[in-house]
Amino acid sequence: MAFKQLFTVVTVALALNVANAAITKRVACPDGINTATNAACCALFPVRDDLNKNLFNGGQCNDEAHEAFRLTFHDAIAISPALEAQGKFGGGGADGSIVIFSDVETKFHPNVGLDEVIAIQKPFLQRSNLSVADFIQFAGAVGISNCPGTPPLPAFVGRKDATQPAPDGLVPEPFHTVDTILARFNDAGGFDELETVWFLIAHTVAAQNDIDPSIPRTPFDSTPDVFDGQFFIETQLRGTLFPGKGGIQGTVQSPLKGEFRLQSDHELARDSRTACEWQSFGTDQAKLQNRFQFIFGAMGQLGHDPNDLIDCSEVLPNPPPLTTTPHFPAGKSLADVEQACAETPFPALRSDPGPQTAVPAVPSSPVRNA
Repeated sequence: MAFKQLFTVVTVALALNVANAAITKRVACPDGINTATNAACCALFPVRDDLNKNLFNGGQCNDEAHEAFRLTFHDAIAISPALEAQGKFGGGGADGSIVIFSDVETKFHPNVGLDEVIAIQKPFLQRSNLSVADFIQFAGAVGISNCPGTPPLPAFVGRKDATQPAPDGLVPEPFHTVDTILARFNDAGGFDELETVWFLIAHTVAAQNDIDPSIPRTPFDSTPDVFDGQFFIETQLRGTLFPGKGGIQGTVQSPLKGEFRLQSDHELARDSRTACEWQSFGTDQAKLQNRFQFIFGAMGQLGHDPNDLIDCSEVLPNPPPLTTTPHFPAGKSLADVEQACAETPFPALRSDPGPQTAVPAVPSSPVRNA
């Protein structure tokens, strides 16, 4: 696929950003404090600081950071060359349509709950002076950069805003089959089955609010404020309970009290096409970071010519270092693993001591409660 051909170039370029910044001619920003390699990036420094101070609680990996991150995907994935080939409008990808036409797109079933996120972000967007498309991707990158273990992420500006809403049916649902999900990602950007798994790395810092509204902010793994491989370890554990109501479409039993499991994650973790890639991310933090760094950049370019975008990655805050190591939650062991990768045995990991882990909800944000 086209994005895969750029993989080495993109990841090497991102790795060299800091080094290049030291030797590249820089411009002084109007604030008299910051400098940038491109004057267009100067406008992002106050936006970054406003978001971190006033939305992300002084730079925390909080509920608003999770929701801002979710919004990046729901905006960008809504693009379909297959529809265009049929003579229909197929969406514009990362074009801000989910905010510009929020009265339409937040009514789509997979976007339930995003109207609240959009409303909370609106004052920040209005004072940012960024395009809606650029703001969505930048705010998500700033928010998730507050989570320990996150890789340095790409941040580009120059996207053109949407002029019409995306069509319904382009955002994958948790009750979709693996075949349907793989086909959707392939249509959106030519992403193959491994790259589809790379997108799901985002679930290591994710939680649900609206699938089961009785238990808001229920995370998908036991370390939802850390960008690590626990999500990939714990989705491979045998499910034993529902954290809230049972029988909700798109959900299956999870292994821990307080942990939520999507049917789509459960099935991708066990499908022969994706299971080995899925398993690999549980213990390979460097690979997890590298693949997500790439796929986040590719996602943010959907619907745009990369040559029209300006790289402002240097503006993003440096993520805190990882604070965890791969492990089984307390009360779980290798005996609880449902082995799915036929090529490589599941690694033998230490189990946390103490009584069986119960996962607390992601802390709510004062902004959300205001």
